Amino acid sequence: MSSSFQAPRGTYDILPATAATVLAVREALAAPLRRAGYGYIETPVFEDVKLFSRGVGESTDIVSKEMFTLTRRSDEDLALRPEGTASVLRATLEANLHRIGNLPVKLWYSGSQYRYEKPQKGRYRQFWQVGAEAIGAEDPALDAELVILAHDAYRSLGLRDFRILLNSLGDKTCRPVYRAALQEFLGGLDLDEETVRRAAINPLRVLDDKRPEVAKQLVGAPRLRDYLCEDCKAYHERVRELLTAAGVGFEDDDKLVRGLDYYTRTTFEFVHDGLGAQSAVGGGGRYDGLSEMIGGPALPSVGWALGVDRTVLALEAEGIELPGPAGTDVFAVPLGDEARRVLFGAVTELRREGLSADIVYGPKGLKAAMKAADRSGARYAVVAGERDLAENLVQLKDLTSGDQTPVALDALVTTLKEKLK
Repeated sequence: MSSSFQAPRGTYDILPATAATVLAVREALAAPLRRAGYGYIETPVFEDVKLFSRGVGESTDIVSKEMFTLTRRSDEDLALRPEGTASVLRATLEANLHRIGNLPVKLWYSGSQYRYEKPQKGRYRQFWQVGAEAIGAEDPALDAELVILAHDAYRSLGLRDFRILLNSLGDKTCRPVYRAALQEFLGGLDLDEETVRRAAINPLRVLDDKRPEVAKQLVGAPRLRDYLCEDCKAYHERVRELLTAAGVGFEDDDKLVRGLDYYTRTTFEFVHDGLGAQSAVGGGGRYDGLSEMIGGPALPSVGWALGVDRTVLALEAEGIELPGPAGTDVFAVPLGDEARRVLFGAVTELRREGLSADIVYGPKGLKAAMKAADRSGARYAVVAGERDLAENLVQLKDLTSGDQTPVALDALVTTLKEKLK
C-alpha cells in the first residue's frame, strides 16, 4: 500500500536509481573549482526577504512572482532562497572574509534553490545548483576563468552539444545612456501593462522576454554594444581574447541580460539545444554593485550557477550514461544465529578495511539468501554455517564463475583484499 501523500507539485525525489548520476554531476561541476582554489561555503536555505529584493531586483519575476515567503512566528520577513549569489555575498560580508584574506574571495557552493514557477520539464520549484563566486576583484581574467571552469566541467561529463552565449551589460557610466535609448524605443511599442511597468523599472529585463508577441517587436531595438564606454569595450574584448586563447568557443548575444538585476559588464549563459524551451543549463556574470546594494563596501565580483537538474537532462539528451558507483564487493550469507554473529563481525571488519560489504538481513533460507547476494551485484559471497565455523572456516563463492572454496576465517579479510585488488 502506497502513502496517501505525494511530493509537492513541482518537486521530485532523487531515488537510488538516479542518485548516482546526480552525485556524479555535482562532483564534476565542483571539481574544477576546487583545483582553482575555490573554498566551499554553505548558507541557510532561507534569508531576509530584503536581501533578495534589494539584490536580485524588484522588477524581476523572481522577486515579484516566484519567491516562497515563510509563515512567520516573529516580526522577521523570510523567504526561501531563489538563488545563491546574494546569500554567499551576505555571508562573506558578515564573516568579514573580504578583510581577513587575499582578494578575490573565491567560494563555491552546492545546494537547492526555490522558486514558485509553473512546473514543467527542466523547471522545478525546488532545484539544485552548483555555484561559484569570486568576490572583491575587477579583472577580465577572473570572468574568463569562471567561464572556462564551467566549460571544462561540462566537457568532463562528456557533453558536447552546448553553446556559450556572451554579452556585456556595461557599467554605471554607459548603461544609463543605453537605458534611456531603450526606454524611448520601448515607448513606441504595443506592450501589455505588466511589460510597460517592467520597462519603467528596468527596461533591460524586457529584452529577456521570451513571448513571441514581445520578441517580434524587439527587432531593431538599440544594441547595448553600440553604447558601451571605452573602458567596458576594452574589458569585454579582453574577456573574449582570453576565452579564445583557452580554446573556448562562444557566441556574442546582444540580448542576453539574464534574469537578475545585479549584473554588470560580463554576462554569459550555457545553453543546450537538446532541452527544448528550457535550454539554459547554467549562467552568470559580473555583479560589481551588489555588495553596496545590500549595505556592504564596494566589492566588484563575478560568479555563476550551473543547474544540476538541467545538466542531468542534457546528459540524457546526448545519450550519455555516467559510470555507476562501485558495487558491493562481498555479500555475507549466515546460516544460523552463531554464523550471523560471526559474519556480522567479519562484514564490519571488511568495511573498515575499505571493502564494500553487506549481509543478508531477516529470516531467509539459503536459496533466498543467495538470490539476495546475486541481486546485490557482489563479486563474492561468504557463506557459513555451524559445521564451517566448527572448523574455523567459511565458504567463499565467486558469484561470477560459481567457484566455491573454503577459507580460514582469520584469513578472510586478507584473502578478499588480495582477490579484489
